[in-house]
Amino acid sequence: MATINPCLKFNGNTEKAFNFYKSVFGGEFSALMYVKDMPDSDKLPAHEQNKIIHIALPIKKGNVLMGYDALASTGRRLMEGNNFHIVLNPESEAEATKLFNELSAGGTVTMPLKKTFWNAYFGMFEDKFGIQWMVNYAYDKKT
Repeated sequence: MATINPCLKFNGNTEKAFNFYKSVFGGEFSALMYVKDMPDSDKLPAHEQNKIIHIALPIKKGNVLMGYDALASTGRRLMEGNNFHIVLNPESEAEATKLFNELSAGGTVTMPLKKTFWNAYFGMFEDKFGIQWMVNYAYDKKT
């Protein structure tokens, strides 16, 4: 069965927020990726290159707090109510596909489920009730 974790969206201050959360919860980041680490990042504005596209802070008993910066250049705008996603971490590609297809039915797919440069099978959508979801099956289960 998939695990569920929150993913928080920020307006350019993800790193500051997560350093604060780290000071409260302790631990170390298990993932930290910047815009400049993405393929074709040179197509995005220079002032966004040091913004976060993914950060993860493990918090006791398998919980992970994740986050990213909402970049205007990618069409992701931060508004009250859309500043988080529920992230499902399924145990297989098949489970990822099933969860993605069933939960997104009647909703809006914002990123189709596909293999990514970070070695995962990933997709994003808003369900028919307005809840934002991410499905992430990691091929390399080390992180």
